[in-house]
Amino acid sequence: MFAIVDIETCGSKFAYQRGRIIDICILVHDGLSVVDKFSTLINPECYITSFYTNLSGITNEMVQDAPKFHEVAKEILQYTEGYIFVAHNSAFDYNFIKEEFASIGYKYKRDTLCTVKLSRKLMPGKPSYSLGNLCESIGITIHNRHRAEGDAIATAKLLDILLQLKSQSKTHKASSLSSIMSSRIDAIKKYILDKIPATCGVYYFLNAKEEIVYIGKSIDMYARAVSHFNSDLKKTKQMLQDLSNADWIETGSELISLILESQEIKVHKPFYNRLRKKDVFTHVIKHTQNEEGIEILSIADFDEQENYLLAFTNYTSARELLERWIDENELCLKYCGLTSDESVCFHHQIKKCRGICNGQEAAASYNTRVEKIVKSNTFPYKNFMLHDKGRTPQEKAIVLIENFKLLGYGYIDEQSQIYTLVDAKEYLQFPKLHPDEDDIVRSWIKYKKTKLIPFKDSLD
Repeated sequence: MFAIVDIETCGSKFAYQRGRIIDICILVHDGLSVVDKFSTLINPECYITSFYTNLSGITNEMVQDAPKFHEVAKEILQYTEGYIFVAHNSAFDYNFIKEEFASIGYKYKRDTLCTVKLSRKLMPGKPSYSLGNLCESIGITIHNRHRAEGDAIATAKLLDILLQLKSQSKTHKASSLSSIMSSRIDAIKKYILDKIPATCGVYYFLNAKEEIVYIGKSIDMYARAVSHFNSDLKKTKQMLQDLSNADWIETGSELISLILESQEIKVHKPFYNRLRKKDVFTHVIKHTQNEEGIEILSIADFDEQENYLLAFTNYTSARELLERWIDENELCLKYCGLTSDESVCFHHQIKKCRGICNGQEAAASYNTRVEKIVKSNTFPYKNFMLHDKGRTPQEKAIVLIENFKLLGYGYIDEQSQIYTLVDAKEYLQFPKLHPDEDDIVRSWIKYKKTKLIPFKDSLD
């Protein structure tokens, strides 16, 4: 038994104040013919714009006295209960109805059948599989196009033809409708989603050669995997064509998953990852003080520096950030290494520098602004650790900073106590780390309410 559904909406996706269902028709089909019908306009409790009125012919006045969704929810449940939910592009109709039910606190779930997918398999080679064009090509006349009942009736006629074609097909006669609609991606999706856990960690998408093509992280790897399969992005769809398997590492800690993802992308350089692939850092912004006690920010080569503020994979990135700091904080080009030591900087001439280069600003005043920048891009303590969730309730994750740099991460028992830097190191993994992983931890501290545990020499 089938419930053939069509809806008209006043939005491209469900949104409580602007995207709701305004028309619905459900035709109950027993496999041979339509045996029952439910059809009604729905008051969306929001304004129908002229675009959607022009599309469907439904005006705000027409739905003013129509029932609201919650008033017809019971009928929608009854007319679809135990039946396969059929629609042309079923994902749109089904998800919209599911969201409407979710808005009133009900979880709506039905098996679905998409006549677009089924048509592509049983009637290959059509120039278009939109309902209007497809029906025209096979002789189905649609009365009241873009009204729920008119389109539902056309979909029912299309289903009759598709069922007939299936029964006559040597290839598909013995197959179920769901297996006919299934693609290779559908099979891979089921395989991956059946095994990937809904836990925090880093996941790996692999191709048929077991090569890693994408690495991601999430506090819920299952939900994130689902979002990939539901994505409309062209690059994601291309990735799914290459997908054959998945693997993962549970971290428990979101922070460790961020660090591990960054490391693994640099190691494997997956084709579909754009960010954090570069593992060679060429330049740094360093912070020093001259003989006059003036704080200096400058760009230098990475391999010549042991202590630096931030590292970059190219000079341009370092220069762009330094120039932004200069503009936002009225810093001096001379004391940022962007003009000669002998000259008064150009920014002072256009009143964007307060005159430290010309003796018009005290060093203490200038240094205050530089130190504010330094503080926001430096760890708050020299040596400290922070805790995060572990992989089990009995475990805690730890991340360790030593000499203002990320040293490593690991896990301890919930009851374990760590008092010194030496104690903490016993539990750590010491992977190859990169400067941008320091940035990840700094950002985490800045935006998350995380308790930091400094060691005794942290204020040195």
